[in-house]
Amino acid sequence: MALKVQQVPLEYVNQVWDKVEHFLEAALEYACGDYNIEEVRVMVSLGSWQLIVATDEENTIHGALVVSYFNRPADRVGFVVAIGGKLVSNRATWAQFEDILRSNGATYLEGAGRESIVKLWSRYGMQQKYIITGKPL
Repeated sequence: MALKVQQVPLEYVNQVWDKVEHFLEAALEYACGDYNIEEVRVMVSLGSWQLIVATDEENTIHGALVVSYFNRPADRVGFVVAIGGKLVSNRATWAQFEDILRSNGATYLEGAGRESIVKLWSRYGMQQKYIITGKPL
């Protein structure tokens, strides 16, 4: 099944949220408590983060991804906050996702993830840069 990957315009986020929330909530199980689904909804609804969906020919949503953007001196980074769904990570959907990032000015793609997602993303040219650890102060 070929999926179409598309950015959800900000004005439609609340209309589709119920259809994507379960995909993102499942992905957040691995976010180590950095944020919960309500916090993600707020950030997306305010336009700070971007919602991207993968749909079939009938516009049924099969997966969702949230990305944030930030600038470094030499790059605009698209950072994967959460991704979830069925059959949404393959070369065709990944290429579409990268095109969306480029259309939003990104010159670099990053994401944090557990070992299995890092291995999957390596199929699409991503390389492990470092391991992120954390501790409350």
